[in-house]
Amino acid sequence: MTEPSVKQQTTTAFYGQAIASFAVALAAVTVGIGYLDASAWVRGFLAISVLYLTTSAFTLAKVIRDRQEADQIVSRVDQARVDRLLAEHDPFAKP
Repeated sequence: MTEPSVKQQTTTAFYGQAIASFAVALAAVTVGIGYLDASAWVRGFLAISVLYLTTSAFTLAKVIRDRQEADQIVSRVDQARVDRLLAEHDPFAKP
């Protein structure tokens, strides 16, 4: 009763689109900060803020992915226990 694990993979086009989108967004913010009519301190603060936001976004995505993978493992263990109980159960056995 065990089902083969289905590995979810993204296509190469989706992977490329995600990288390109991230690169365009980061370049646009960088150019925007560079051409901003403000002092170097303000531009530096905005640049550091963008870097902090970027690393925070990567960390959040990793934490969400790790939690989802852990939930899948727990779900598989629970399903294996239920399958074993059903396989061992004999409804016609006398108590």
